[in-house]
Amino acid sequence: MKIASVTVLVVLLNILLGWLSNLPQDVGPDVPSGKLNSLSFAPFREGQGPMDEKFPTPAQIDADLRLMGEKTHSIRTYASAEGSMSVIPALAQKHGLKMIQGAWLGPIKAGNKTEIDEVIRSANAHPEVINRVIVGNEVLLRGDLKPEQLIEYIREVKRSVKQPVSYADVWSMYMKYPELIKEVDFITIHILPYWEDEPITVDQAPQHIERIFKQVKQEADTIAPGKPILIGESGWPGAGRQRGWAVPSVVNEAKFIRALIEVATKNGFDYNIVEAFNQSWKSELEGVVGANWGLYSVNGKEVFPLTGKVYENPDWLMGVMVSTLFFLLIVAYYRKQLQALSVMHLVVFLAFSQLLTWLLANMTEYLWYTSYSGWQRLHTVLTVGLNTLLAGLILQRSYDLLARRTVQLKVGAWIYTLYILFAGFAIYKTFGLALNGRYISFPTVAVYIPVVGALGLMSIRYLTERSWSLNKIEINSLVGHATGKAEQDKIIGYALLVTGLMLVVWETKAFMISRDFILGYPDISKRFGIALVFSVTNGQLLGWLMCLVILALPLLVRNSTLPPAGS
Repeated sequence: MKIASVTVLVVLLNILLGWLSNLPQDVGPDVPSGKLNSLSFAPFREGQGPMDEKFPTPAQIDADLRLMGEKTHSIRTYASAEGSMSVIPALAQKHGLKMIQGAWLGPIKAGNKTEIDEVIRSANAHPEVINRVIVGNEVLLRGDLKPEQLIEYIREVKRSVKQPVSYADVWSMYMKYPELIKEVDFITIHILPYWEDEPITVDQAPQHIERIFKQVKQEADTIAPGKPILIGESGWPGAGRQRGWAVPSVVNEAKFIRALIEVATKNGFDYNIVEAFNQSWKSELEGVVGANWGLYSVNGKEVFPLTGKVYENPDWLMGVMVSTLFFLLIVAYYRKQLQALSVMHLVVFLAFSQLLTWLLANMTEYLWYTSYSGWQRLHTVLTVGLNTLLAGLILQRSYDLLARRTVQLKVGAWIYTLYILFAGFAIYKTFGLALNGRYISFPTVAVYIPVVGALGLMSIRYLTERSWSLNKIEINSLVGHATGKAEQDKIIGYALLVTGLMLVVWETKAFMISRDFILGYPDISKRFGIALVFSVTNGQLLGWLMCLVILALPLLVRNSTLPPAGS
């Protein structure tokens, strides 16, 4: 009876916590009429992308544009001649959409000629749909063309079409190359607070956009008074790596878009939101964060609405159900053995079991959602599989501690082996983050089980022995018997800490050498201080550093004791 009662209590607590952590959020006023002014549209689905030259079919584009007709008045495209892109104008007209047609430019002259020829043909063939043309996207930022080469392409298109012609790039490129202002019919700037050299919080982002727009306008008016300005890209990522105080999340993405529209409406700004669909192919270039800027997932599921409240994870109940199912399987497996535990030890074991199954369910959901290729999914399956195996072994070890049973040598040996494997994985990932981590997400979710498992076993040992000493967090103590080599363990432990320190140094350096950050803080000491604050107050980075410390601690402590508390 006590097992059933505690089981029910733990399940109800799991449901309650799942519900409380996923309450609908108020993200600001509804988008007027539930439609955006303009939305970036790249129709690539999973397994497709321009890098591999795998393009959607006309039928797939048609289905996507049907959705766009419900979300926006206009779309912005980036290429005209690639694959099936030439069918977009006719299909956009079918669904009542206007277009800002783009021509993709790069370093290859032949490809550029094809794009220019097609954008001219398309603009002249569909004047009732295409109301503006953009020649090139962030070409100067990437360094693919020189300004004078770009200007020649702009002039060629202007001579050949009746629509206004522009070039799109981050706002600072127009400040760096003001000669572009004279050449274009309207100025197209990208303002992406998340990607700024000095990252902006989602709450500060509307004021930042207003300030940048007015700054560009003031500069432009000294060269070509009254020239129109389009915010060609602005948005916020729904998942991925935190930069400074800029935190990706679904709620923040929705909050940003609604705040942007408020600012645009108040000031009369012309804007285009990036983007319609999550672009899985971008994960190869920009990691998880690059693939998650869309209103829709890569398979066409709405990520968040433009009206009403927003859920960070609308599928939270499924995660709770899966974690509860696995928890009940654990209870069924241990049902006879659990009768030997006291009520307090029973509560501890079942609560710990539910915690581990909840972590596994959330890990699986997140890693699968952010896997976009066969290789990435294989990595997810392997990661979840090893975490599941370790969770089972940790539960067995925790039961042995609570029941005061004889140590199982094989269980301890497997825990140690997997613990070392995850520690090695953490060192490898942290080293990668430290060397070039701009697009790499902190892999905290992948080490949920070894980190929480180690903390859980430490706590259970304290509970069963009622005293605290450093030898209770030593690796041999956690697995239940002497295993491994002390020197080897210490090397791994120190490597975890050293790579963590390297990560903080790199993160700080990355801010300090950024062009706009240098311009904003020319004094190097002040720049260092602000860059360091951005680094050490990054919640995701701090969470990962905490994981490294927890993984390192049992490996570094060997046969060292402190007097019991209070002695």
